[in-house]
Amino acid sequence: MRGAVIHAPGDVRFETLDDPKISRPTDAIIRTVATCVCGSDLWPYRGAEPVGEPHPMGHEYVGIVEEVGTEVIHVKPGQFVVGSFATSDNTCANCRNGWQSSCLNREFMSTCQADYVRIPNAHGTLVATDDHPGAEFVPSLLAVSDVMGTGWYAALAAEVTPGSTAVVVGDGAVGLCGVIAARELGAERIIAMSRHESRQKLALDFGATDIVTERGEEGIARVKDLTGGIGADSVLECVGTPESMRQALHSARPGGNVGFVGVPHDVSVEGQELFFSQVGLRGGPAPVRRYLPDLIDRVLDGRINPGKVFDLTLPLDQVAEGYKAMDERRAIKALLKP
Repeated sequence: MRGAVIHAPGDVRFETLDDPKISRPTDAIIRTVATCVCGSDLWPYRGAEPVGEPHPMGHEYVGIVEEVGTEVIHVKPGQFVVGSFATSDNTCANCRNGWQSSCLNREFMSTCQADYVRIPNAHGTLVATDDHPGAEFVPSLLAVSDVMGTGWYAALAAEVTPGSTAVVVGDGAVGLCGVIAARELGAERIIAMSRHESRQKLALDFGATDIVTERGEEGIARVKDLTGGIGADSVLECVGTPESMRQALHSARPGGNVGFVGVPHDVSVEGQELFFSQVGLRGGPAPVRRYLPDLIDRVLDGRINPGKVFDLTLPLDQVAEGYKAMDERRAIKALLKP
């Protein structure tokens, strides 16, 4: 088969790879219908994370089941399936508590920008649709496998409630999906922090009521101005830098909550600062599997359309251009078709 391999920062190649095989009875092999480049893939691409030896890339996927192991009973060959970037058996104590991204048998997907993918823990990770969805639904179902599920978790972690005010820090695909989530959960006011016109328009289309272009202390002050001087009830941090975390923490009101889902890089929170903020923090890798049935239904019912975050579609063999376009901010998110 063919797939993306990163060799060094800025060096992603499309290469011939070994076909995946069933190695455990809980595995499945899927033929990829669509995959994509994630904002978190840009960390190694930009050299912010070590690359080490050349290795495959990609953790977002939808596809058709080709083969299943002997213990996989919830999906079968021929079905269209959506999965998660974190696999889960969906039976351990953490899974039963709704934290499948901390499954005791968790594996993180990392080979999905390819024609075929082996899915570990397929029996607990994959969710099949009733029928093969129309092509118009594929981008949104692909978004559900990570960025929409992660945006949803950010909103829940920030405790967005009906009538509340939410701030979204970050205008990438996760942040934009966080706007959708905040709207679906009933936020009355949604403040999107964005400096890019195309992303501002999409945020407004998804349900944002206000746009804040300022950053740092000026951005915090602007949020305070919009919230009667106290800050927002809920803040979704969707970037993962020290600046974005500080902006999120100080944009929340006392008693408010921050849901942080941007993978942290050099982020630290000083104890005294957190103590006197009286703000709650919750984050981590999103338990996407918990939300898949609901989010799939919302997509297929036409209630949400997170697939709009894909503003660049390329054949899979042009995956390197997808990375380049996102790195240069010419694209929000690149969808790849095998």
